[in-house]
Amino acid sequence: MKHPYHVRLNFNLKLYGCYIIPLKNNKYKHMNLKSFLLTVVTVVTASSMFAQANILNAKSPDEIGVRTADQKAVDNDKPLEYGYVDDRDILFSKMVWEKVVLDERANFPLYYPIDTNNIGSDRRSLYDVLMKNIRNGKIENIYDDSYFTSKRTLKDIQFALMKVDTTELGIEQLNAGETLSAEYINRREITGADIKAYHIKGLWYFDKRQAEMKYRLLGIAPVAPDVNFIDDEQPDLVELFWVFFPDAREVLHEAKSFNNVNSSMPFSYDHVLNARRFHGYIYREENVQGDRAISEYVSQNALMQLLESQRIKDKIRDFELDMWTY
Repeated sequence: MKHPYHVRLNFNLKLYGCYIIPLKNNKYKHMNLKSFLLTVVTVVTASSMFAQANILNAKSPDEIGVRTADQKAVDNDKPLEYGYVDDRDILFSKMVWEKVVLDERANFPLYYPIDTNNIGSDRRSLYDVLMKNIRNGKIENIYDDSYFTSKRTLKDIQFALMKVDTTELGIEQLNAGETLSAEYINRREITGADIKAYHIKGLWYFDKRQAEMKYRLLGIAPVAPDVNFIDDEQPDLVELFWVFFPDAREVLHEAKSFNNVNSSMPFSYDHVLNARRFHGYIYREENVQGDRAISEYVSQNALMQLLESQRIKDKIRDFELDMWTY
């Protein structure tokens, strides 16, 4: 005899994709119970990995941030791999350079914290993460420009990162034939607080297999005042170095930025940049005039430069929209 109910019974578990269906002999079968349990375990595991490890179970401050053996056993926290894209599948592409100004509120997660003396070691600014991993060798290659043709070393960029100057009293000491005292030497080094913006290079492309416009970030460069004129009122801004983004994804995934909505689920810098959780404007596009910048043909007019940046952005966006217009 068939069950008298012919309606699918949905309990509160339906929010998680779990449905209970009446079957013969008044028995109920969980259709997606296995998927539901797997989802719950995955979410809990991801939460434990992203949040500050062991903070609620720690019996002393030394145990905070130290993962247990069970957590290490299930740790498979790696950046999401890029899928292979065949050149024949790219119907349209446009290379653009963008400027991410750190004074804007949307870009604060890339800038702060700037004072690392009064905060835990698990929170660092994007610049500090890049410099730390360049110094320890995890980011092996840095470049002079956004075309990644000329490699640099940490020793090569030291002149752009630090200024060493001798005071007037030190000069008098040298003129007198005496040994220069350390107190008469001024050292000024670029820190995370001095970074004003980031320049990023990326490719917008239309994938005809998936029929959608996509973005792939290729390079990033911190921008700061010239260290030799950093104390001037309006010093010139320079690119310190360029990092090939795919080469730095591992270390950027390990470092977390602050999530203002939910501090127990911070975003990795790899996720922030790949998901474009920032605000930037285009300052250069590939063009026949040698990839000239907008400021080279729209000069001394900031408003018109912003409008030109928006025009380039709309041109890229309209390509995808026009694909579905008949």
